[in-house]
Amino acid sequence: MTKENKMQHIINSAQTCLDCKKPRCQTGCPVGTPIAEMIRLFLSGDIKEAGEKVFENNPLSIICSLVCPHEKHCEGHCILNKKSVPVNVGGIENYISTYYMNYREFEKPTPNGRNLAIIGSGPAGISLAMMMAMKGYHVTIYEGNEQIGGVLRYGIPDFRLDKTILDKIEVNLKKLGVKIRKNIMIGKHITLDDMQRDGFDAIFIGTGVWAPKKLGIKGESLGNVHFAIDYLKTPKAYELGKKVVVIGAGNVAMDVARTVIRNGANDVSIMYRKGEEDMPAEKIEKDHAKIDGVKFKLHSLPLELTEKGIRYITTNQEVNEECFEEADSILVAISQTARDLIVKNNTGLSLGENGLLQSDENGITARKGVFASGDVVTGARTVVEAVAFSKRVAISIEEFISNLPPKTVAI
Repeated sequence: MTKENKMQHIINSAQTCLDCKKPRCQTGCPVGTPIAEMIRLFLSGDIKEAGEKVFENNPLSIICSLVCPHEKHCEGHCILNKKSVPVNVGGIENYISTYYMNYREFEKPTPNGRNLAIIGSGPAGISLAMMMAMKGYHVTIYEGNEQIGGVLRYGIPDFRLDKTILDKIEVNLKKLGVKIRKNIMIGKHITLDDMQRDGFDAIFIGTGVWAPKKLGIKGESLGNVHFAIDYLKTPKAYELGKKVVVIGAGNVAMDVARTVIRNGANDVSIMYRKGEEDMPAEKIEKDHAKIDGVKFKLHSLPLELTEKGIRYITTNQEVNEECFEEADSILVAISQTARDLIVKNNTGLSLGENGLLQSDENGITARKGVFASGDVVTGARTVVEAVAFSKRVAISIEEFISNLPPKTVAI
């Protein structure tokens, strides 16, 4: 599709919007994107204003427009969805957000004298950094990898998200005065005590969920077995062979299976202990996996992993049958949890029974001046949910800092 054809397709879809007085699409969006207003401005020729309103509401709108489960949120709540085709909100928002990102010039605002440390540069950290930097806070991001983005860069395949968008966001953050310290794991050598000693008024933890959950069965340590979250970081570093089985049925499992196909495997299947109706992956993700050629081996419970494949038992019969599925490689994709490096080496924080960092609904942790949100608190969620949580945390941080005594300027 040419750029002109794409633009016409976007316009045609925008023109189907009914401009509802009480837009269900907006209430269905976790971050409350003003969709009807955005489309109204777009069609009236005010694309810059439309982009500004969307960006001010969600600094990661350009990313959410690409990776959000729109059929679950905005488009799923569109009134047209009942009898016809919903408005293509994702496509329209992406067109507007891309235009706006290329148009807007970011400049460092007047500093307000307050310092904020952000640990982790995933969607929660990036969105908070953008929001706070634009208000004049001196923000420093700490990232354990060599590039920013967290799950956006290392957990979402390239065919779903163009990573040059993250590079552009990094440039804009730096224009706002944000400092980015890469290749550093906060927790053991640099602690929260160190940060508070060095003048940070508040600390935010948004480190995501990078510790894979195990099956807990024999064979999980073998050389042909890999964890999905590790594979997605650097898929080209793996030689999986031609026949691959992915254990798990969430969105990550679908991403992994589709990535494996794009990297040379010709027989890729999803193994899941229940039926398709019980799979946690979004319907559109399952549909895309099927179109890409991924097979589904349902009602199959793994018992043991071997160098030749998987020994499993069927679960949809009165008499369960033990079977064997050959595989060159096996990828385990049954969810992730938070690493405990920061909690173990710093006082005042704790992990819940689910292995996630504990904070209240506004991101306030038990340690004074330390806040948290995103997947490290909620478990794996969507990007837009992480942004929504970070917006609440931004309010909490500002309230906390407003009650601190004024800073004295060193001579």
